[in-house]
Amino acid sequence: MRVEEKLLYANSRPGTCGVDLEDVTNFKNTTGLPARENIDLPEVSEPDVIRHFVRLSQMNYSIDSNFYPLGSCTMKHNPRLNEKIARLPGFAQIHPLQPTSTCQGALELIYDLQEWLKDLTGLPGVTLAPAAGAHGELTGMMMIKKAHEEKGNPRKVVLVPDSAHGTNPATAATCGYTTVTIPSANGLVNMAEFEKAIKTHGEDIAAFMLTNPNTCGLFEPNVIKISKRLREIGAYFYCDGANFNAIVGKVKPGDLGVDVMQLNLHKTFSTPHGGGGPGCGPLVVSEKLMAYLPVPKVVQNNNEYALVTTDPASIGRIKAFHGHFGMMVRALSYMKSHGINGLQKVAEDAVLNANYVLTALRGPYRAPYNDEHTPCMHECLLNDREQKDNGISTMDIAKGLLDRGFHPMTVYFPLVTQGAMLIEPTETENKTTLDKFITAMLDIAKQAKANPADLHKAPVTTPRKRLDEVQAAKFPVLTWQDEQTKHPPQKQKESA
Repeated sequence: MRVEEKLLYANSRPGTCGVDLEDVTNFKNTTGLPARENIDLPEVSEPDVIRHFVRLSQMNYSIDSNFYPLGSCTMKHNPRLNEKIARLPGFAQIHPLQPTSTCQGALELIYDLQEWLKDLTGLPGVTLAPAAGAHGELTGMMMIKKAHEEKGNPRKVVLVPDSAHGTNPATAATCGYTTVTIPSANGLVNMAEFEKAIKTHGEDIAAFMLTNPNTCGLFEPNVIKISKRLREIGAYFYCDGANFNAIVGKVKPGDLGVDVMQLNLHKTFSTPHGGGGPGCGPLVVSEKLMAYLPVPKVVQNNNEYALVTTDPASIGRIKAFHGHFGMMVRALSYMKSHGINGLQKVAEDAVLNANYVLTALRGPYRAPYNDEHTPCMHECLLNDREQKDNGISTMDIAKGLLDRGFHPMTVYFPLVTQGAMLIEPTETENKTTLDKFITAMLDIAKQAKANPADLHKAPVTTPRKRLDEVQAAKFPVLTWQDEQTKHPPQKQKESA
């Protein structure tokens, strides 16, 4: 039974202790910190503590408990084989400051992963140092900026489609660029607007940042034409590789004219996602940009592996030590266990699953860019247009999913369609799971017509009912106060 879980302080009883502590009567406190008895810790027994945190953990929703239909986030199963290999003593207990002669196996693994990524993407340069996808983006744009500066031609503008991931314009702005948004046409890059931007900004354009497949779940058919046009004006083609799961083993971005692409190991290669890290966002680049790759670099000489830690052409070090090695172990384990044929199957099954969901839900829900003749890639995009007449919004649909035991899909993104619902099943979900999700979504569509008032109340089965997310974001309560003495939180003044 899922009930409200009070704080440990609410169960505190004077004199109760969960552990035996040594007598510290004569202990001289030299830290300047308050004595333990004066810091107001709850007084609870060990079973109270264990049960409290176990109950809290059971309120968590995780990929190990159910399906995550998040679009553009690729929450796929993390094979336990990968976890087992990452915990081998030779991998788990090494130290980044060890002499390279004592960690040849780890360096070989890094080198092998680099080679796999080169082969899968068709791009000859790679760094594994970035800590996440957005960090990989930043690294790539820093390299692009240095490349233009080395040519004596610093540029000021980066083109970004309105269907791109939100980190793309943020990354460009962080590097000092002005971003120019390219509007969509039917979910794809509007080529007329793309040409207009090139004519307007010309050789001031440093790069074009394209997410492909894009956040509408569509593959850009003009990608070759775009890459050729960028080369004509001396700009670089940045491809956001967050959606590589849809094409891994099927298409090599290097063959499409891509110069830079970050990869999110959690998205395509099954490393754990969420919780703030550690993550790994490798960057692959064309030959034109290889000289600027960050250090350190793992190289192979006469069957031995070494680290290159200095390079005058490099943009320098972008991460402590060598990146998050544990994620590299997991990713390479996934690649080797699948092989190239298995990775092709990953892409095929991810696309198949997304189209299965799209076909089942198109009709009860609006699919703005996919009619019966237009399949999607690894994720499908729906909106709430069919429910609007009954006063039901995307938020109501998402809350209704909570009552049916599912985490909601990505909502209100991408911004190119109102009331967006972006669903990505991934290849690791089977037909039974997808059928349960489809049944829940169809049930919500029926409820939206028959009894919309009840759907406005959802969720009603969760420990927390419907919250005011806007107020929670604007006026968060970040400190605990005793239940008997606390006062309603004062609204903080909004910053000017």
